[in-house]
Amino acid sequence: MNDVVNTEQEEAWNGPEGAYWADNQARWDAVNSGFNELLLDAAAFGPEGRVLDIGCGAGQTSRLAARRAARGRVLGVDLSGPMLDRARASARQEGLDNVTFERADAQVHAFPPGAFDAAVSRYGVMFFADPVAAFANIGRALRPGGRLAFVCPAEPEGNGWLAAMLSLQDLLPMGDFAVPGRTGMFAFSDPARARTVLTSAGFTDVRTEHVEAYGTWGRDAQDAADFMLATGPGRAMTSQVPAETTARARTTLTNHLRASENAEGVHLRSTAWLVTATR
Repeated sequence: MNDVVNTEQEEAWNGPEGAYWADNQARWDAVNSGFNELLLDAAAFGPEGRVLDIGCGAGQTSRLAARRAARGRVLGVDLSGPMLDRARASARQEGLDNVTFERADAQVHAFPPGAFDAAVSRYGVMFFADPVAAFANIGRALRPGGRLAFVCPAEPEGNGWLAAMLSLQDLLPMGDFAVPGRTGMFAFSDPARARTVLTSAGFTDVRTEHVEAYGTWGRDAQDAADFMLATGPGRAMTSQVPAETTARARTTLTNHLRASENAEGVHLRSTAWLVTATR
């Protein structure tokens, strides 16, 4: 692995959080896969495309890209060793030989210049320590005229999972995980920031489109509540309170999620920005 400058994220995603995401790959894909087709359509690469997937995690978008670029190749990069192990195993299981995965910090990794026709990311670009430097580095990996497409969370209030977690604000310490404009989940919730960063990084024709999708968070309200409280933010909150408070929070969250429960599970709306740009 090349140098890492984003050491905080590298540590986080190679610890319990990375292991949790890897162990729950199918569940996270069920939450986020509603954006897959929008993202890959926007990337506009063909059967011979050379595609870079930034922050690929357990590799669902990389594998989908590999099917579209059947005569091309896909490289997925991520900081998380546990998630990349799961990505490689899934690719082998699906018989995909045109996708590879590498543990790398996309902000500084020495990608071959001009090696890719498109770069994509589903929720993988919000955590860069220096986003301008990171996107400039990604841009150098694209051929002139190459396409960048990524999905990132839009306004916090448009995301049902956040509303569910905020139902616990009288019981659990919320911290700052949902503060817009910071390095983190909502870093690009203001599309003007995305446009400024990408323009500063050398991209042109930057466009932002507000999109939404529904994700499945659990079999029922209780299952979804258990899943949410086991995520990184959930663990951080519950670790600061007594067990009886955690139990009350679990009940409160379950009751909140009942409104989104049907026979097929708990479905919550997510809003995002689909951002595209040209190298």
